Formats: sequence, structure tokens, C-alpha cells
Amino acid sequence: MRPDYDPLDDPPWAMQLVVRAEKADPPTHGAVCEAAATAVVELLTDPRAADPEGEWHQAVHEWESRRIRKVARRARGVRWPEVQELPGVTVKVNGAEVRAFVPGQVDEVPPQIAKLQVAGLDLEDAEDPPPAPPVPYAAIALNPDVTMTTGKAAAQSGHAAQLLLRQAPAADVTAWLEGGVRVHLARGIPWHDCVQNATIAVRDGGFTEVPPGTMTAIAWIVR
Repeated sequence: MRPDYDPLDDPPWAMQLVVRAEKADPPTHGAVCEAAATAVVELLTDPRAADPEGEWHQAVHEWESRRIRKVARRARGVRWPEVQELPGVTVKVNGAEVRAFVPGQVDEVPPQIAKLQVAGLDLEDAEDPPPAPPVPYAAIALNPDVTMTTGKAAAQSGHAAQLLLRQAPAADVTAWLEGGVRVHLARGIPWHDCVQNATIAVRDGGFTEVPPGTMTAIAWIVR
């Protein structure tokens, strides 16, 4: 038996995230991270997932009972409208479009998603990132000492938003959701200061790009 074997993760499940990345007009790194985080929360709070009688509820429950894996892929051209037909939620933030899909077993990914590329999604960030939105919003900071592709950073941002939704004080979460589920990728703030403000921290499982246990992202709600 593998030393890292976890019976609660057998079979492994994941939430697939698909980023629209057209060659002619690609989104920015930060906007993709913000859109991914927003899409995850929009799906988890959708009545189809949140309501015990909802059609997505059981799948989300099964996934959250395991490691909350997320896999980010990219789509362009006809591939983007193809995946819109699958159960999920699409959001657009600062020019980036990301669709979060109902979680499922990693070996049962729909063919429209399975054929999309996982590795290599690495985009430039905006030279002048947009300012923070009106409060309330979720602030997410990525560890500046950890090198991550845009795909990896988007998945970590999604983890951060999910943990914030599930673990932040109820009053803060309610204000955030009622305020429109705004997400802001914090930049230019010393990492130590961000950690001091953080409500949750994401520690990576070590499946891709970074060693297991690495703190990749932190998040908190600004009111």
C-alpha cells in the first residue's frame, strides 16, 4: 500500500475548472485567479448544490468528503462553447471567463473536458491590476515565494475561496455572498502582513508543481 494512501480519497474526485484562453485576446493571470475563485463559490452556493434536494448536492458532498482537488484546463475556439453544455457555472471577471463544473471522479471526466490541456496555462499579469472592489469582498494572496503557473494558481485560488466559504465567520460569509461574491487578488502587500490578516491558509497536496504541505494561498474577507 502506498505510504500516502488515503481510503477517504479512493476513488479520487476533483472539480474541473476550464479557463477560456483565446490566442488573440488572452485574459490576465490575476483575472483568471479571481474568476476561478468566484466560479467555485458560485457553484457551491447554487441551489442545485447547496439545497439537500438539489441535483448537484450529492456530488458536491461526495467531493468535499475527500481531498478538495481541482484541475484547471484551458479552452479556446469551439472547445469553449462545447463545455458550456456540461453542468456547471460560468463567471466573467475583469475579462477572464472560467467555468466550474460539478465535481466527479477523476477517471470519469466527460470527454469534452478530458481532451482539454491541463499543463501549460501560464499567462501574463496586468501591468496595472484593477483596484480592490467595494466592500465586502474576499481577498486572496498567493505566496510570492512559490512559483506557480496560472492554472495552478487558479486552482489554489479556488481552494482558498472554498475554505473561506466553509470556515470564515458566518457573518462575514453572509455579507460577502450578499455583496455579490466579489474576489480580489491582493498584490503589493508584504506576505507577512497578509498572513497576519488571513482567516484560512491553503496547504497543497503536492500532486503538481509544488511539494506537499506548501502554503500556496491565504484568504480573508474584507468588510
